[in-house]
Amino acid sequence: MPRKKRRVVVTGLGPITSIGLGKSALWHSLEKGLKNFSKVTKFDVDALNLDTTIVSEIKDFNPIDFVTKKEADRMDTFTQYAVASTLMAFEDAHLSMKHVQADRFAVIIGTAIGGIESLYDAVATYEKYGYKKVSSTVIPRVLPGLVASQIAMILNARGPNKVISTTCTSSTHAIGEAFRLIRNGEADLAVAGGAEACISPWPFIGFCKVGAMTTRKDDKASRPFDKHRDGFVMSEGAGALILEELRSAEKRGANIYAEIVGYGASADAFHVTAPLPDGSMSARAIKNALDDAQIEYDAVDYINAHGTSTKYNDMFETKAIKNVFGRRAYKIPVSSTKSMLGHAQGACGAIETIATILTIVNKKIHPTMNHEEQDPDCDLDYVFNKARDKKVNIAVKNSLGFGGNNAAIVIKNIS
Repeated sequence: MPRKKRRVVVTGLGPITSIGLGKSALWHSLEKGLKNFSKVTKFDVDALNLDTTIVSEIKDFNPIDFVTKKEADRMDTFTQYAVASTLMAFEDAHLSMKHVQADRFAVIIGTAIGGIESLYDAVATYEKYGYKKVSSTVIPRVLPGLVASQIAMILNARGPNKVISTTCTSSTHAIGEAFRLIRNGEADLAVAGGAEACISPWPFIGFCKVGAMTTRKDDKASRPFDKHRDGFVMSEGAGALILEELRSAEKRGANIYAEIVGYGASADAFHVTAPLPDGSMSARAIKNALDDAQIEYDAVDYINAHGTSTKYNDMFETKAIKNVFGRRAYKIPVSSTKSMLGHAQGACGAIETIATILTIVNKKIHPTMNHEEQDPDCDLDYVFNKARDKKVNIAVKNSLGFGGNNAAIVIKNIS
């Protein structure tokens, strides 16, 4: 006999971002349209002689607020972000170990780039001093696959443990996979999310070389769906969500933010950096998620877009939304968190899922900032420049990634 599918809810949120640490600080920035775009400080960007010089850095994060100095020194920055966001979400969920059956506690984390800072430093040390000066911690700091293990060891989470790396969709897939584990009875509790600390010379140069990053120098550099958009602003950070089986959450009296009800994925099989021009496979991921949720397409009343501020992503994502919803697409509010946050690569899906949940909780849609001129190819309702009061019942979080990775999550207002 088929096992009955269980309901999965979100009970804890832990965002570590360049526009706020924690859910309250993040929502304040999103609601007010605040940004944090400035010249790179983590390395000498002028020495690279590139047209791009601005990013969205986290400047007020101290790992010692979350772990010991000894522990922090053994972690790459992206792992520090992942651990901090997880502990923040765990605390927000008011969980204690008495609520947790260790072998039913999963950790699923997404990252696109992993420990690139530590790899860069290790290579520089080797080239200058030789291999004997390279730290013995370089492998655990660099390997993306160990970030979930670090979290599991801290929380004694002995259930399924995975790291997903599907470029910019990594953490959206991580949330979707954690959702499936709980729904299908393979876990009762999960940490799901993503982390990235990619503001380092190699990723910076690489994204510039493929023409993905903006060359603007001002605080309006990230302008999704605007006619004059010219690329994304690189960002960093982490987002962690606590997912629980509904009855378990209710039994312990948890505060429930929202319910995850559907997850869909697809691949363009088209190009390593460019999305499929007709948006059909991004549309397929959204349709898969809605079908998985058994939600009528007409019920969707908000979309949190991938919205990178690159020429083709925004145009083709718009096509995807129209493909799914037809004429009704023009009536659905769409907004891009990246207009304020920038692009946090593998962490963006988790951070933006948190933003979507906060939209539901606060009954207000955050704006897509920095719009100045309409692009005829991007003609939907993008909630430009000012937040809008609205009760959202069914939201879609959409993600696209290099290599043609597509993912979507459907989130329901549980109230």
